[in-house]
Amino acid sequence: MEKQLKADVRGLLSRLPLFAVVDAESLDRIAETVGEHRLVRGEVLFRQNDPCDGFYVVVHGQIKLAVTSPNGNEKVLEIIPARMSFGEAVMFLDRPFPVAAEALTDSLVLSIPREPVQELIDTNKLFARKMLAGLSVRLHSLVKDVEGYALRSSSQRLIGYLLGEAGEGGLAQGALEIDLPTSKQVLASRLSVTPETFSRILHTLSSAGLVEVDGKTIRVPDVSRLRDYEA
Repeated sequence: MEKQLKADVRGLLSRLPLFAVVDAESLDRIAETVGEHRLVRGEVLFRQNDPCDGFYVVVHGQIKLAVTSPNGNEKVLEIIPARMSFGEAVMFLDRPFPVAAEALTDSLVLSIPREPVQELIDTNKLFARKMLAGLSVRLHSLVKDVEGYALRSSSQRLIGYLLGEAGEGGLAQGALEIDLPTSKQVLASRLSVTPETFSRILHTLSSAGLVEVDGKTIRVPDVSRLRDYEA
């Protein structure tokens, strides 16, 4: 890797929460092995069942993680935003990727090989704790997803998603404006509803005066009313 490229990658790593506790010397060693992936919208990073020999960090952009059934139907499991990592659990299991990863927007992704990560875990307790915390958050999110699919209606799932996108732990007040991060079709799959159901729910909420839809922008005149509708 050229000296300037190595410095750029080291700088990117140092600004990511996971690597904030890593010393300069260790960052230099990792930067020597990191791969850079500049993806255009729709480009595939890896496919389902591809071998996994490390994990990834999104520097900017968005990555869709999805599985495809034998009949070709796709289910979006997660949308990874900037400054988040993915693939750690599969890396530790030494198994192929159970999902495919595709760029939803033009994206910059770093691939970090298994070996230097294992060395850091052995020598840096803070790094190990941060990685464990990240995996725990991911597990908690998956459990919440399963709970939502099992116990909440389609409308409640969509409203819960909108409140979550509003930030502040879903406790925002007053009016707000939400820019959907990707297409409604992708979000429908993420919420386990059909695109038609997704559109129908938005139409129902709009008719009730709870939201105003303008393309990918959702305006909520009164968050408390929308939250009460969810209940």
